[in-house]
Amino acid sequence: MADEVNDVSQSILNTSQTGSKQWVTLNVGGTSFLTTKTTLSRDQNSFLYRLCKEDSDLISDKDEKGAYMIDRDPTYFSSILNYLRHGKLIINKDLEEEGVLEEAEFYNITELIRLVKERINQRDTRPLKDSKKHVYRVLQCHEDEITQMVSTMSDGWKFEQLINIGSQYNYGNEDQAEFLFVVSREYGTSNNTKEAEPTDRAKVLQQMGSRM
Repeated sequence: MADEVNDVSQSILNTSQTGSKQWVTLNVGGTSFLTTKTTLSRDQNSFLYRLCKEDSDLISDKDEKGAYMIDRDPTYFSSILNYLRHGKLIINKDLEEEGVLEEAEFYNITELIRLVKERINQRDTRPLKDSKKHVYRVLQCHEDEITQMVSTMSDGWKFEQLINIGSQYNYGNEDQAEFLFVVSREYGTSNNTKEAEPTDRAKVLQQMGSRM
């Protein structure tokens, strides 16, 4: 009976020792990360896998608590470690993809390097939210022409602003107010799109309007 109890006790002790050896503490740039050898073994060509092997060929100092010391930026290490845990690339919004890529290359995690490069490529080729330009034109008209000008606008031109520049012309016996009629049109950024340039007269009128 005593022998059976001793066998059970020894089995529990061995299991406990095995379990404790699974856990690894890394001191990355002064910040501690607790993980397991199973996690670090996801990529068996990586620096981290080689580091935690029993017969490791890497020489690494340990701190006073026995944690492996790695002289790298801890800010980006969470993304590295989380990838090794679940195989997904998750980068906090306040981190740059290039920083994660730099660390992935240092730790030599092949698949993570590919994923980060793919993310950077998607980011750089994504069209901007406001990828269109606006061209403005300024036309001069007198008061009784405004309604006609609004009703005859076409080809994507849109009314923007009407600026009263005073009564500078006489029509018959009455002074007619003069206006600057500002319109705009939206253009894409395609190289094949030729944007209309304002005429010299329109440029002069724009300058007049800016001084009003």
